[in-house]
Amino acid sequence: MTLPRRAVLAAALLSLAAPALAQDWKAKYPELVYATVPAENASGVIERMGPFMEYLSRELGVKVTLRIAADYAAVIEGQRAGTIHIGDYGPSSYVRAHTVSNGGVEAFASMRAVDGSTGYFSVAYAKKDAAGARLEDFKGKNLCLVDPNSTSGNNVPLFSMNKMNIDPTKFFAKVTNAGSHENAIMALQQGTCDVAFNWWNSEDDSNLTRMANKGMVKLDDFKIVFRSDKIPGSPYAVLTSMPADLKKAIADAFFNAPTKGKAAFEKLTDGKSPGFAPAKHADYKVTEDLQKFIDALRKKGS
Repeated sequence: MTLPRRAVLAAALLSLAAPALAQDWKAKYPELVYATVPAENASGVIERMGPFMEYLSRELGVKVTLRIAADYAAVIEGQRAGTIHIGDYGPSSYVRAHTVSNGGVEAFASMRAVDGSTGYFSVAYAKKDAAGARLEDFKGKNLCLVDPNSTSGNNVPLFSMNKMNIDPTKFFAKVTNAGSHENAIMALQQGTCDVAFNWWNSEDDSNLTRMANKGMVKLDDFKIVFRSDKIPGSPYAVLTSMPADLKKAIADAFFNAPTKGKAAFEKLTDGKSPGFAPAKHADYKVTEDLQKFIDALRKKGS
């Protein structure tokens, strides 16, 4: 069957316009905002992530600005408002962002561990010379959690303690939200807390090793008294509403970073990762179940 002349002409015009349309997002998005929360002090975040922002700017052809948010709630609200285009999340905070934005954010990548796998752990540290080898041995002591929306620093610890029949408000003398993983370790070192939760990838890749490499603490001063089951990898998420070609360009820049931005990527990861892995929302179904537990816990406590 022969197509009408008008249909053939329309198809040809669309074909010619496609390359121009592919660049339209640069006019609408002359600057992209990338938000993260500080696991370390602000100067440490800038030093580690600044080169990666420069790499992304070169690859995407528009300025990528780093925003260091006070907490995950600020990243969530920024993405819900559309003022943050790329969010650096933990699994729980990502699920929260996806929920409150009605699917307005979508995961696209997570960081691989040194062995190429994805996922990480929540661990509880105590001082090396403290009495007790397990979390259960610290009844009546002081506990440090992290950000209320942190997966490894708050939600997984609460979920895990619930399974262990530990009510932290009754089991511990005091429970404190330290705000950041780095703050929790410093509180433990200074004696404010006797146990502190943190993220952990492996023996030589954790927030504690990062702090030790900067001379802030000594590894030998601490011991692990709890380690969780593996947690899905922390996702990077973009606004669902952004053009498909922009989202693809961002994903490509991430996945090509180990080769195209080698120095910046090694700075970002302390040389402890071979690259990013693709991620999608369905990967975080288990985290949705965790979030439901946390929501029920908060409702019960309110």
